[in-house]
Amino acid sequence: MSEKRQCCAVMRLNLDCNACCRKVRRIIINMKEVDTHMIDKKERQIIVCGRFRPSDVAVKLQKKMKRRVEILEVEDLAGGHEEGDGGQEHEPPYETTYEYSEQPDHMTTPLLC
Repeated sequence: MSEKRQCCAVMRLNLDCNACCRKVRRIIINMKEVDTHMIDKKERQIIVCGRFRPSDVAVKLQKKMKRRVEILEVEDLAGGHEEGDGGQEHEPPYETTYEYSEQPDHMTTPLLC
């Protein structure tokens, strides 16, 4: 797991003002392993793509910003190395397997008092 891989990571960081966004942008631009990035101030999210370990980027941001960084999602972009039907093995949406009886239940019938 110490190997750097091509991935895209979504991280959450508390961005209070425009100065915080500028500081994060400057930190990310100076990272040589990050290719592209996007900062969403409204959602307090940072999306970075490149050849890195997400934990390394999160630790570096946390140390320089002195704020907590949460890794929300990591997507591996190494494509073409997976076995299978080309990604067609998605599970169907959740379907209920119960069958409701046609007879009225004592809990659903109104009480006439």
